[in-house]
Amino acid sequence: MSPNPPITPFNLLALAPWSDHVTQALQASAFGPFAVQVCADPQQLRDRLDGDAVGTLDVLIYASAADASAEVEAEVAAVADALAVLVVLPQAPSPEVALDWLQRGVQEVMIAAELNLPTWPMRVRAAIERKKLEREARRAYSTDLDTGLPHQQQLIEHMSQLIALREREPSPMAVLVLRIEGLASTEARLGAPAAATLRRKLAVRLRAGVRASDVVASIGDDSFAVLLGALLAPGDAVQVGAKLVTAVTVPFKVMGQEVAVAVALGMAQHPKDGTQPEALLRSASALAASATAQGRAGFANFIEAGGAPAAANDG
Repeated sequence: MSPNPPITPFNLLALAPWSDHVTQALQASAFGPFAVQVCADPQQLRDRLDGDAVGTLDVLIYASAADASAEVEAEVAAVADALAVLVVLPQAPSPEVALDWLQRGVQEVMIAAELNLPTWPMRVRAAIERKKLEREARRAYSTDLDTGLPHQQQLIEHMSQLIALREREPSPMAVLVLRIEGLASTEARLGAPAAATLRRKLAVRLRAGVRASDVVASIGDDSFAVLLGALLAPGDAVQVGAKLVTAVTVPFKVMGQEVAVAVALGMAQHPKDGTQPEALLRSASALAASATAQGRAGFANFIEAGGAPAAANDG
């Protein structure tokens, strides 16, 4: 008889402090096998997450500290859309801290002492399985797996609901479409995983630039839409659009390389530019398609062409 094929291990990335005892417990557990990689410091973790590691990982264990960088924690929260993330805190957190992490998408928040419990490997495996189920549910509901953003149909459904509400409570609303140039050149230069990482980082910046009540959606490989559901005045949409363009044209760090994109913006407002969601989205998309993209100084990537210096950290 032929031998049983080897079992593919779950790939686990962890941020120190991390003891050999914890690694050994995982490797010996029947809930595995686990292949464990440990980062020595937060910057090493960011470098791994900036590269192609996210696509090969099953779970990230992030040991937070009192002096943790907000940029690092934002990056950790961002990858919670793509893989299981467990946050380990030095001591029992307040409900506000724990809920903040959970609302940002991590699978579980725990304290460092729990790493020594015999149930620890089971909790890691449970987080992986929950994330698998979540990803399957996203596929069923057409969510973009690279970014965790809703797709176009979900956006249209949300717009329909808001427009129905506006019939009873009139209020300005707008949809913005951002057409991104630079994803194709990033894929050609650094590979498909890098382009996926760049899309994820674009999504993070767009979500950070609007309110929690606004909706950011992926409407194509190189386009995003932002639904501003409640504006105080129609002119506010222009200000938000300018803010988002500025945010995404600051260079990103991907796989250790500085990458810049250009963006063309289109905008449609309800009810001035239409009263149906499909018409509003078509109008904004057409404007974005015809607009001249801003950024990158006309090059495929202005960093490659010796352009402006890039930001030291990715936002």
